[in-house]
Amino acid sequence: MAELWSIEAALKAEGAGRIAGIDEAGRGPLAGPVAASCVILNESHIPEGINDSKKLSPKKREKLFEEIMASAIVSCALVDEKTIDRINILEATKLAMRRAAAEMPEKPDFILIDGNFIIGACEREQAVIGGDAKSASIAAASIIAKVTRDRLMLRLDEEYPMYGFAKHKGYGTREHLENLLKYGPCPYHRRSFLKKLYE
Repeated sequence: MAELWSIEAALKAEGAGRIAGIDEAGRGPLAGPVAASCVILNESHIPEGINDSKKLSPKKREKLFEEIMASAIVSCALVDEKTIDRINILEATKLAMRRAAAEMPEKPDFILIDGNFIIGACEREQAVIGGDAKSASIAAASIIAKVTRDRLMLRLDEEYPMYGFAKHKGYGTREHLENLLKYGPCPYHRRSFLKKLYE
């Protein structure tokens, strides 16, 4: 864990106060919203096993989700598929991140953002490419965003079971593409992502 806390430790040594990590889930799928989470970890109680959400099993993600929610300062925001279609996925991701930062119960003094951009939500921000594997705060945010979005996709699967959202969470698997061609898109599909499929 010391390795994943090195960025935060260096910032703390320079006098940074509340350091938040921000990450997203759902930039690539063909359906559903993009989710972003902002997390300020409790330095004295960092859940064991925090890592990039993509490297964790669903069971481990769920366990860590509960532990992070119980011990950290957390917010999560969604931007829906209609907004994604209107402003594009990168801008929608930044919007979700800004919303997540704005909804924090305690405002961060410094924000670490997974990616190669800043979002203008805080006076002090730092982009960290591959941040979910380099920063515990960003990794925690990746877990919250991923689990929040996956749970939503399970609910959408109940509403539209023909697409298999529970299995692929909206990503463009072969099964998903075949079902799209068979049934057409539902209201939760990102039309801007489907143009090539229907050309």
